[in-house]
Amino acid sequence: QVQLVESGGGLVQPGGALRLSCIASGSFSRLDTMGWYRQALGKQRDLVASITSGGSTNYADSVEGRFTISRDNAKNTVYLQMNSLKAEDTAVYYCNANIRRTIYSSPSPYWGQGTRVTVSS
Repeated sequence: QVQLVESGGGLVQPGGALRLSCIASGSFSRLDTMGWYRQALGKQRDLVASITSGGSTNYADSVEGRFTISRDNAKNTVYLQMNSLKAEDTAVYYCNANIRRTIYSSPSPYWGQGTRVTVSS
């Protein structure tokens, strides 16, 4: 069974920083693109940032220049460094990974359980 487990959420003041981590565990052959999504109360889940297995990154316009996504392939982990946080960054953040269970498999999307980030004074 494949699992994605996030950590690092919490309460932070505006202008502060947090670092989210997501580790993939279980039986699989390869992690393809990994990413972070967020869902604010009453809104849809949107992409925040993604990173390919080769390290190419993509960011939502709203976080460009403030957030940095990175990954450690040896540790099956993806990170999201969030700086200059704003109240509008408040949301539940979900880790996503496209995972190949075997070398013959097509990638399938997996989701973590979510970690809450609250930006408030």
